[in-house]
Amino acid sequence: MKGFLANTWKHRAHVVLALPVFLILFFIMYVPMTGLVMAFKDYKTTLGIYKSPWNGLENFKFLIASKKIFITMTRNTILYYFLFTTIGTFLNVTLAIAIDQLVFKKAAKTMQTLMIIPVFISYAAVQFIVYAFISTDTGLLNKTFGLSTRFYSTASLWPWILLIVKIWKDTGYGSVLYMSVLAGIDSALYEAAEIDGANKWQSIWHITLPSLVPMITVMLLLSVGSIMKSDTGLFYQVTRNSGVLYDKTQVIDSYVLNAIFKNSNFGFTAATSFFQSIVGLLLMLLANFTVKKIEPENALF
Repeated sequence: MKGFLANTWKHRAHVVLALPVFLILFFIMYVPMTGLVMAFKDYKTTLGIYKSPWNGLENFKFLIASKKIFITMTRNTILYYFLFTTIGTFLNVTLAIAIDQLVFKKAAKTMQTLMIIPVFISYAAVQFIVYAFISTDTGLLNKTFGLSTRFYSTASLWPWILLIVKIWKDTGYGSVLYMSVLAGIDSALYEAAEIDGANKWQSIWHITLPSLVPMITVMLLLSVGSIMKSDTGLFYQVTRNSGVLYDKTQVIDSYVLNAIFKNSNFGFTAATSFFQSIVGLLLMLLANFTVKKIEPENALF
């Protein structure tokens, strides 16, 4: 304890600088976690969180009461995570390398700026953009190709529609992180490879990609913690919460949002969030343990 206090006093200037950030994280991220007790309570609005009676695991039982719905939304949540993560990571890396290899750097900066714009568009607006393309009567796709496809009642099409929307919205921003890594690669490595007779593709394969592996690993490890969470705006607003599409589009978060609107069961909501967080934590620890065994330098801790 003495050593800790002495070290803190020695670096008091750094402690003072970090204090505002620490307080923000503490009050925004940790204090609200006390509300997780609602997961084990029969929450009453008139009584509040701490005076509401305990009900044990009843909220969790309610979560899995309907096995078909629970299995469907859990399956969708996990499959969409793997779909978005796999294809998203591939496109982020590919786009970052493509822009980095552009000869005209001014054009690269312009492209980068244009690609980041979609991430600032909320899903409340994106749903209207999507509707303009796939509406049955006035949609651009049906009008252009002379089709009469009812997209909002054809569930099998939505995994691809959601994938396209997700890629359009997030790929440009996601590539920026990898571009920052590429900017730090020593140009002497490429010059040495060129002297040894390596072409552009060989340089990318043996220099660029290995340099990106640590960042890719870190991003994947961080994303594993959110495997049970989904982008509510994407699955709730873009699909217009169409019940016909639930078999392919309903995920845990959109199911919870519907439950809140229907019966305002906040205890159930807290139980679901608790369930998602615990599963995400365990999976992240398992993934980090696996990476640490294979490549210790790329592990988070």
